[in-house]
Amino acid sequence: MVASVSDNQLFQDLGLSRTLEENKNGGDLGQEDFLKLMTTQLKNQDPFKPMESGDFLGQIAQFSTVSGIGDLQESFNSFSNNLLSSQTLEAASLIGREVTVPAESGIYVAGETMRGAVDVPMSANEVTLNIYSASGQLVRSERMGSQESGMVEFEWDGLDNQGNPVNTGLYRVEAEARSGTSTVAAETYLNTQVLSVELGRNNSGMTLDTRTLGSVDFSNVRRIG
Repeated sequence: MVASVSDNQLFQDLGLSRTLEENKNGGDLGQEDFLKLMTTQLKNQDPFKPMESGDFLGQIAQFSTVSGIGDLQESFNSFSNNLLSSQTLEAASLIGREVTVPAESGIYVAGETMRGAVDVPMSANEVTLNIYSASGQLVRSERMGSQESGMVEFEWDGLDNQGNPVNTGLYRVEAEARSGTSTVAAETYLNTQVLSVELGRNNSGMTLDTRTLGSVDFSNVRRIG
């Protein structure tokens, strides 16, 4: 009769550096170690109480599952890093360029032109663009005429309704689309220049530092000029 061997004795006989308890407490068994243990189990099992083949298959299946999960996690990490690197390069190429992002307000610089777009939600008989000062006073109202649904460009030359130039400051932009007797608000977009790109903590995402809109989430960029 072949004497059975304890699990810790198996570790020592196989020359493994850790005992079973140490491995249970956070160590990792490699595939080679696992196969050595299984072979030794076969050699030292009690012939009167042999392990059933199902037990071995179960051990193999468990090891394969754990190994597969580890490989899958490594693949996802590699994919994530590659994607982040690609996004970083793409965002870095935006420095100095003009982008269009959803915005309701932005800095107007005296003597320049504020450009953007209105996302008309439906075919409209009349689209109206209203620009307000930081205090809420209506500065300029422009009729953009009838428009089909979609993005409609606009430019504001910095003049108020009386034709006077306004000062540099923060201005709010609103738009509405009228169809028959129905009037709905339309989303507005503003153009701005990218000054720099910042990577978030723990690779959580990227933000663009812009000239007139402050920090903008990279994922919100609708169009690149």
